[in-house]
Amino acid sequence: MLNNILQTLKLQTSNDDTDTRRKHERREADSCVGIVDGVSYPVHNWSKGGILITGDDRQFGVDEVKTVTLRFKLADRIVEVLHKGQILRKSRDKVVIKFAPLTQNIERQFNHIVDDYMTQQFANSQI
Repeated sequence: MLNNILQTLKLQTSNDDTDTRRKHERREADSCVGIVDGVSYPVHNWSKGGILITGDDRQFGVDEVKTVTLRFKLADRIVEVLHKGQILRKSRDKVVIKFAPLTQNIERQFNHIVDDYMTQQFANSQI
């Protein structure tokens, strides 16, 4: 009995922050808008796991599945990424959309977008 209690205490004592870490890095500085149901919304931040948009949260229902088009302004062109996502939560003028699992093509597009922004930032830092 004492051994079971000690095992339980060992499992609960941890200073590890892995439970609160995000699965994907959030990106805030990128120039991006999200289009849902034909309406453009400013993207507060995005990651490969989802987006946080700013807009009228009354237009969205929790657990609804929506098609989202992310429009990114890159150095030399505009790139659109079309994907599905589920409304995870919403609050005063903010809506969180969790992406469906990414296809290889969408994953590649996101990687290209991040690479382009990193290249732009490096080039700007050299001026």
